[in-house]
Amino acid sequence: MNGQRDPDPRLPVTVVAAMDAVLRESLTAGALCDVGGVVVLRYDLGPRRADGLRRTVSDASGVVEDVHVPLEHACLGCALREDVLPTLAAIAASGRWEHALLALPVTAEPVAAVQALVAGEVGGTVMEEVVRVAGVVAVADADTLLADAFGDDLLEERGLALAQDDRRAVGEALVHQLEEADVVVLDGEPSPATTAALRHLCVPALHLLRLHEDTGSLLRSWRGAAGLDGRSDLRRAAPSGAPDGDGAWTLELSSPRPFHPQRLLDRLEELGAGRLRARGVFWLPGRPDTVCAWDGAGGQLSIGDLGTWEPGEERRTHLVVTGLDARDRDRIRAAFPCVLATPTEQAAVEGIRGGDGFEDWLGPATADVLTGAHDDG
Repeated sequence: MNGQRDPDPRLPVTVVAAMDAVLRESLTAGALCDVGGVVVLRYDLGPRRADGLRRTVSDASGVVEDVHVPLEHACLGCALREDVLPTLAAIAASGRWEHALLALPVTAEPVAAVQALVAGEVGGTVMEEVVRVAGVVAVADADTLLADAFGDDLLEERGLALAQDDRRAVGEALVHQLEEADVVVLDGEPSPATTAALRHLCVPALHLLRLHEDTGSLLRSWRGAAGLDGRSDLRRAAPSGAPDGDGAWTLELSSPRPFHPQRLLDRLEELGAGRLRARGVFWLPGRPDTVCAWDGAGGQLSIGDLGTWEPGEERRTHLVVTGLDARDRDRIRAAFPCVLATPTEQAAVEGIRGGDGFEDWLGPATADVLTGAHDDG
């Protein structure tokens, strides 16, 4: 491909994520035209389970394979398990190509694909023994990126849902693509505000490119041998280090104390409303062993159970929030300490049984914080 033999015998795979099918095809077609030895494995999921999966394999000579694959469930995880992994394993075994582009279904989030390539198995073959993740590329429209990432439109409203029960927001899908990306390719010239927001949302070492610019660099090995570095792990949420400016800001809020469940319910809007991307973890006094997820984007906030704290890991409430309006920043900064449980309230939960209002998200609680005065002690 570049005249030099890669000492790693595994097939390098670059994962391509997009919110627009035309941009996805433009990027992969450019790679096929500009770089030799490349194969594109493209997947599309229909909106209904009966539509199944369309798999297309192409290289510089044209379409090698175009197959309809029935699936039991129209979800990316099932597609990876049932078809993507064996197909990539077969491509690697053929020795026909030097690099593969895995073009995910439009709006699919790349972290699931990366995890499957790193940890998956097929037919007794461990995927990481035959392929390696070279990088993740997200391609987006420079003119609409800011509005899409921080807006509240739903995928189904734009006809982009991956399944009938896909209730994700456009912003949720887009920021999950951007945050996992090593390279963001933009169609068009980004405004200073768009560039600033990307620097806040993405990894510090992000590479920004224009569509059809330096196509060969897309296929560089942007990641280490492990392929998966945990950048999308809410437990490891951290600011990118980009300076505030051009309308974009990031706020890091951290405390060893838990949230008070009732005050959190009462003030969820103060903490989570607005044009925001928020991620991190928190804990509740009645669930001291549970790591609770905080994942907000596209006007939606997802709260869930991430398992238990690791041995020796300090319990913490830690949120990283990126936004565009300074008033949102000031409101969140002021609300955060007010929602934390005081030491007195933490101590009061011992031996108390009852619900905490988060059963729909987290399951039954073992104890609840006593209601009453807010003691800042």
